[in-house]
Amino acid sequence: MTVHSQGAVTAPQDAPPTSAGRQQTPPPAGTTPPPPGRGRTSRPTGWLPYLLIGPAVLSLATLLLYPLAKNVILSFQKVDKIEFIQRKSPFNGVANYTQLLGDTHFWTVVLRTFAFTAANVVLIMVIGSLVGILLNRLGRWMRLVLSMALVMAWAMPIVASVTVFHWLFDEQLGVMNWVMRTLGFSGYEQHNWFETGLSTLTIITVLVVWGSVPFVALNMYAGLTTVSGELYEAARMDGANGWQTFWQVIFPNLKPFFLVTTFLEVIWVFKAFTQVYAMNKGGPDRASETLPVFAYVEGQSQGHYALAAAISVLTIVMLVIVMSFYFRLILKQEEEQ
Repeated sequence: MTVHSQGAVTAPQDAPPTSAGRQQTPPPAGTTPPPPGRGRTSRPTGWLPYLLIGPAVLSLATLLLYPLAKNVILSFQKVDKIEFIQRKSPFNGVANYTQLLGDTHFWTVVLRTFAFTAANVVLIMVIGSLVGILLNRLGRWMRLVLSMALVMAWAMPIVASVTVFHWLFDEQLGVMNWVMRTLGFSGYEQHNWFETGLSTLTIITVLVVWGSVPFVALNMYAGLTTVSGELYEAARMDGANGWQTFWQVIFPNLKPFFLVTTFLEVIWVFKAFTQVYAMNKGGPDRASETLPVFAYVEGQSQGHYALAAAISVLTIVMLVIVMSFYFRLILKQEEEQ
């Protein structure tokens, strides 16, 4: 190292070069340099990550994969009441699936399930979104009251809510018959609201929508709190009305919310069982059965256990096919972001 007359210090020719744009500063005197890797968290290697996720994987395999595999195997067997008593399960190939695919009643149930799901999901998303926008516009105390009412409706057990709806639409002491008579409508002295499958599914739709709207509304309100107020101000300055503000401001910013929430609602409504079975057990004359109830009735009431397993497998396949379109939309949304 040489020192010039101006006091500048130059490194010798054989000194190692320093990184471009970075000046190396020696540590202060009396301090010990930190050992390599100090302050940087190293990722676990070896068997430790697999040991950590092992209990979760084992639980999923025990509670989900094993019953699913047994159900698929059962769908290729012949197990009715006689075979169940004799503890026999002979394989019969795809006879169960052939019987189902050639049964007109099965396809009627399939169409009914898709129509029931579509009607419920549309009503849930529309009403839930409107209630969420209302929550965002209300004052503090009214928002608190409405939020508590939504949470109470959402937290009510399904069987309890079905019991309440049974009382509301009761043939003799029902509130709805009294309301219709009070409004001046005739023929509602002892009107049976569960006389047809369509009326039964309509009441079930009201029940499902009533119990599902709080989830969408509260999530919608939470999403609206993330939208900047400057966007609303800009929309008002451009002369946009409420509908235009929704499509130009709210929907583009909350598009992931709408996709994911619709995805979840389709799954929940498609596999809804308790509301449909507890309301009228799929009646009258099995006219309000959906696929989950159809599988349960065939297995438990009719004793066609293998056929019920085939119905459940076909239900899963249909749901996966429907959900594949939403998976594509969600992946496309992530790529755009």
